[in-house]
Amino acid sequence: MQDISHRFNGVFTALITPFKNGAIDLAAFDALVDRQLEAGVAGLVPVGTTGEAATLSEEEAAELIERTVKRAAGRAVVMAGAGANDTRKTIEKVKRAEAAGADALLIVTPYYNKPTQEGLVGHYRAAAEASSLPTMLYSVPGRCGVEIAPETCALLLERHENIIGIKEAGGSAARVTQLRIACGERLIIHSGDDGLTLPFLSLGAVGVTSVVANVAPREMVELVDAWKNGDTVRALALHELIAELTDGMFIESNPGPVKAALALANLAGPEMRLPMVPVSAENREKLAGILGRFASAAASFQEMR
Repeated sequence: MQDISHRFNGVFTALITPFKNGAIDLAAFDALVDRQLEAGVAGLVPVGTTGEAATLSEEEAAELIERTVKRAAGRAVVMAGAGANDTRKTIEKVKRAEAAGADALLIVTPYYNKPTQEGLVGHYRAAAEASSLPTMLYSVPGRCGVEIAPETCALLLERHENIIGIKEAGGSAARVTQLRIACGERLIIHSGDDGLTLPFLSLGAVGVTSVVANVAPREMVELVDAWKNGDTVRALALHELIAELTDGMFIESNPGPVKAALALANLAGPEMRLPMVPVSAENREKLAGILGRFASAAASFQEMR
């Protein structure tokens, strides 16, 4: 397996999937990817939770991964979402993502089933053995109802060379320390919550898989870079700059708010696939205010550089 672990430092954008009249808006998707690359993100994550992977056909998912790989052209790591709550389907997704040219995989904890930790070991073992690609575990108990225990993570890390890290989206910075104690420094940790990016970095995480980067990629990249460069004052200022925007991205279930924000910025449409629907008119108005304040604050912040 090619060692690309050093390339997981930084911002990985959890890409939305823009729709238009029920189909994927490929032109909008390409433009979004290009905007991320221009901002200098380290990675792109197509067909994840934010990309509404649960409502994409296998053919659509493969096309989006292939498209992302082609546009990235080696400038960013393409870490494709490849998880399901059925281990056999997960293996199929893993193989399809590898065939589509993905550099790495992001595999979510099985949702709805609520497996035991032993079940998680079996699930991730099967997924890891189906591909040689670097693989990130994805723990998001709020959506899946079960958390990957630090000891489970350590066991998987020890047994499978291609399991290299975890996207931790449990909402607790304390998990970073628990995971590092259990797994050591080899484990790559990404924050799965934008608002916890800076606390996570301060405790030993190396990056973030970000929703808000769809809207504000430059600011997210600058935040992580400032921390890496030892400029903690600037990192904190950037954290505070995006705080209201970050909270706004979860005013309703993801990815409704981020799609609404992109629509307000004329970057993509707000359309979603059922059972997800666009945000309410009231929340759209709130997001418009948040975006306006963010744009003004961001412009002033850049002028003070």
